[in-house]
Amino acid sequence: MADAAFCIKRLTKRAEFLACAKAPYCARGAVLIQARRRDEAALVRAGFTATKRIGGAVERNRAKRRLREAARLLLPELARPGFDYVFVARGGVTSRPWPRLLDDVKSALIRLAAERDSPI
Repeated sequence: MADAAFCIKRLTKRAEFLACAKAPYCARGAVLIQARRRDEAALVRAGFTATKRIGGAVERNRAKRRLREAARLLLPELARPGFDYVFVARGGVTSRPWPRLLDDVKSALIRLAAERDSPI
């Protein structure tokens, strides 16, 4: 596991989410993850969103809670400092078995890291 000094800040402003919307993304199963490089160093920021397509407020809040917990578990291992990540809930995120949701998030983060590291 990563060291205890690893800190994940939250994206809170709409402009930050819109900037990530133009960044590379990867969709896997019940989650879509967008990753954008920032100028600031050594800080990982994450944002979570669920549209009304997911369901009512209760379902959207549950979807975001599940994504926040998956990010808390996986970002210390797979995130790169200096990047913003936006986790977008897709259909079935609330009913997806927890291990499969973790696999979705992990594979999306790995693919984004591979695309980021490959020479263009």
